[in-house]
Amino acid sequence: MSANKKTTQRQGFKTSEFIVYPAHGVGQIMAIEEQEVAGAKLELFVISFIKDKMTLRVPTAKIVSVGMRKLAEPAIVKKALETLKGRARIKRTMWSRRAQEYEAKINSGDIVAIAEVVRDLFRSEQQPEQSYSERQLYEAALDRLSREISAVQHVTETEAVKEIEAALAKGPRRGPAKPEAAEAEDGAVEEEAA
Repeated sequence: MSANKKTTQRQGFKTSEFIVYPAHGVGQIMAIEEQEVAGAKLELFVISFIKDKMTLRVPTAKIVSVGMRKLAEPAIVKKALETLKGRARIKRTMWSRRAQEYEAKINSGDIVAIAEVVRDLFRSEQQPEQSYSERQLYEAALDRLSREISAVQHVTETEAVKEIEAALAKGPRRGPAKPEAAEAEDGAVEEEAA
């Protein structure tokens, strides 16, 4: 295989670069190895997902089909953060169907789609509790988003989470519809407390 063909297969990915692998999130290319499989030489990216204590070996020829990509450009990260400030869009479909859609968005590796999941499943202090499965999906999406933002902006994941939460806080008021009306009805309770 010529050096030129190898470079094309690698799609411009280099050792020690951080990448996004849709099914697992942000990883780092530790090495590029050659292995012989069934008599054919195969070039592999060795990708480490430090937080998950996991290493993947992905044939360089397969990276396009698995959707591996470079970290998002700062402009796309900005778009993802803007998405968080938007109004949550929750379809009136069964939770199992919505959960599948959220899962698909998380595993798409698309940072804006992941931001949509974070936005839609976010609960502020004043809101009702999330179910266990909602919380799990929210945490998974938040984790993916914060890891990529931290890698792009060279900040810690904690700082990235703070940035995400600050963007969510700027969103439209999230809470039960018309809380004023509810308060007016139980004015008696307020008087007792006073």
